[in-house]
Amino acid sequence: MAEAPQSSHSAEPGPDSPVSAEKLAESGHCQEALPLLSTAWERAADPDDQKRVGVDGLRCAMTLKDTDGALDFMRRLNKRFPHDPAVLYLTVHVFSDLSIRASQQLLIDAPASYQVHALNAEALETQGKWHEAAAEYREVLKKDASLPGIHYRLGRLLLSGPQTVTSKEEARREFEEELKIDPANAGAEYILGELARQNDEPASAVAHFERATRLDAGFADAFIGLGRTLLESGRNEESIPPLQVAAKLQPDNPAAHFYLGTAYQRTGRKAEAGQEFARHQKATEKMQQTRQEIQTGVAGPQQTIEPPKAQP
Repeated sequence: MAEAPQSSHSAEPGPDSPVSAEKLAESGHCQEALPLLSTAWERAADPDDQKRVGVDGLRCAMTLKDTDGALDFMRRLNKRFPHDPAVLYLTVHVFSDLSIRASQQLLIDAPASYQVHALNAEALETQGKWHEAAAEYREVLKKDASLPGIHYRLGRLLLSGPQTVTSKEEARREFEEELKIDPANAGAEYILGELARQNDEPASAVAHFERATRLDAGFADAFIGLGRTLLESGRNEESIPPLQVAAKLQPDNPAAHFYLGTAYQRTGRKAEAGQEFARHQKATEKMQQTRQEIQTGVAGPQQTIEPPKAQP
């Protein structure tokens, strides 16, 4: 974690002042410093002082393995400085450290549990080791075939990994099995809707999408899927309400505006269509800009290499 900048104070600091608490924390006396830092946070008038106190409190709590204390200081810092890159960076590392500690404790306390297999599967999935991840998920089901979420993860895995002629059908069966265990899984309904739409089964797709929207009223992609399928089936008027909901739920989603604009256009509402296509263009540009900023932030600005000059 980055060192907190020092501050200068002319007055003699009290025992629970920011300076006194910081000195204790930065000299490794975290047990004594932690309660003082909590009080110093409340008393710090200057934002920079408060930020330093919060960072020191977070460090000390993590050093002492005080999860509650760490989460409390992290909550305070993120509420007070929600867009500060240093605070966001610390938050990433704290969550990562807490995750590692919890996974280590899980391995110590319950090495044969299904949760260990699930954790292994998730790790393998992030590494792109699809077959190994699927094997771990199936081990979970051997231990408890009624666990919700596992068939859903298997289905997603089958769609994410290398595709075979049977991948989609195998995935469909997993999502159907998931719904037998958890009928309220809106994600499974949505993906079944997408698979049906791609397989030119509009009636089935509409049914799945409608169930997904009923299960989760904030599921914008399900409303888009429903509206798009209705639109592709020539049911233009019917497509408008779900697409209007999607555009309200995700005003920066280009797809919602594109399909809603198309629906308006096909039903003769030209002015509204023009507005939606303009919003689609604006949302697309915003998305591209965000992606470019992220790419630049991760990889750095691209250097332009001048071609070699021709020799005389």
